[in-house]
Amino acid sequence: MPPSQMDDPLPSFSSASTNSAPYNGPPRNIKTINDLTFASSLQPRAYNILGTHPQSKILFTDVSILDSTGRDPYPGDVLIEGERIVKVGVVAEKEELKKDSRVRVFNGRGRTLMSGLGDAHAHLTFDGGDWSRLGKLGFEEHLLLTARSAQCYIDSGYTMCFGAASAKDRLDVVIRDKINAGDIPGPRYLANGKEIARRDGDLVASITAYADGPDEMRDMIRHHSGLGVDQIKLSMSGEEITEIRSAQDCYFSDEETAACVDEAHGLGRRLCAHARAKDSVKMCVRHGVDVIYHASYIDDEGMDMLEKKKAHHVVAPGINWLIATLDDAAAFGYPNEKAEEVGYQKELDAAIRGLREMHRRGIVVLPGGDYGFAWTPHGTYARDLEHFVKLLDFTPMETIIAATAGVAKLFMRENELGKIQEGYFADCILLDGNPLENISVLQNHDKLNVIVINGRLHESGIEEYVAPPVSGQDGNLHPIVPDFPGREKEMRKNF
Repeated sequence: MPPSQMDDPLPSFSSASTNSAPYNGPPRNIKTINDLTFASSLQPRAYNILGTHPQSKILFTDVSILDSTGRDPYPGDVLIEGERIVKVGVVAEKEELKKDSRVRVFNGRGRTLMSGLGDAHAHLTFDGGDWSRLGKLGFEEHLLLTARSAQCYIDSGYTMCFGAASAKDRLDVVIRDKINAGDIPGPRYLANGKEIARRDGDLVASITAYADGPDEMRDMIRHHSGLGVDQIKLSMSGEEITEIRSAQDCYFSDEETAACVDEAHGLGRRLCAHARAKDSVKMCVRHGVDVIYHASYIDDEGMDMLEKKKAHHVVAPGINWLIATLDDAAAFGYPNEKAEEVGYQKELDAAIRGLREMHRRGIVVLPGGDYGFAWTPHGTYARDLEHFVKLLDFTPMETIIAATAGVAKLFMRENELGKIQEGYFADCILLDGNPLENISVLQNHDKLNVIVINGRLHESGIEEYVAPPVSGQDGNLHPIVPDFPGREKEMRKNF
């Protein structure tokens, strides 16, 4: 293991990364996402979600279409048939469809229609409780909690999740398969297994698979592949909250990392890694670990290496974990003073500098990560999007593109997921607000008025079906239901 790097000087890119001027041009990350290339042999199965009737039709009229191509939102209509979007912009037969009782019609009234969101670092099996006991939770109880997390993702407008480690061997795989079978609600999901760590480098013992040396690492990779996972997680560096394994320490050797990549890629599986330390980031790039989580302490050498191979790597920083540990963990017994003492403020400062520089250099950075702990609860996933805008120099449009088209690219299904375009799967949100003007609107579940996945309506409020109380509108086709909010509140109080 390399020595600790606690007192290393700041990398030379630090000054430029903290003083960059606001950017107002076209989205910079479209080309870098388009250029991202994983070997075709690593293509995950193209899972389908069952349960959408092929004759189902949904029509959105008068919406502001945010299509995730980089184009400014534009007014129009969108028609969905079966699982897919069939018309975007102009729907010539709109009036006939509106009269057809078999068609679900949603009057957008100028609201935003956009692709469902994606999380590049999801932990469905984490339940917000004591993580030291997570692996000991009974499988049956844990399965139910994970199913609840899956529903929370789709309730939050997330239709794609890339699994970043499961607390039990097959739990991610089982949940993925049940979502795809239409048995439980949830996002499109690529499953992981337990994270693999050396015996001297684990973070949480009860949810870790152990291996030391290249041969044991290969055996563990084969074990995970046999479970049916889509990607495999390495735990290469420390985490400050453990107080025994620093985020600046790397626990893997070059030989172990190379063996993991060779074995996983040979089995058609991509690798992701918990890699906060500069040495672990460089090992990931040197040997071809596909998805790098965190990368907080990347140095000049690592940044240059990553830039040269940026077409083959994704960075998913999970930055909300650092922020929440500093700002929100006190309510759970971990005060800000303690978080600063062990190094979380230092890591956050380093991460912001590094991630800004990655974005400047055209390295693909995607949102999502480490939701499911007590102070990063399920349902708050869109906080990452606000951090990208406020801290990492992403424009709102770049953030939306990263969270939609970017995660679709990570799924290696960029030609059918992550955009509002004809032929794409109908995974979309009707949003009461403009995320390009206020990215935080995506954190407000009350503003997620309609959620569709795979062409199937997941959620919509009753107001979408009952016309506003305007007498005689729509040729008296709709019942007029007066809205008396004050009277209703009084009645609830009395009765």
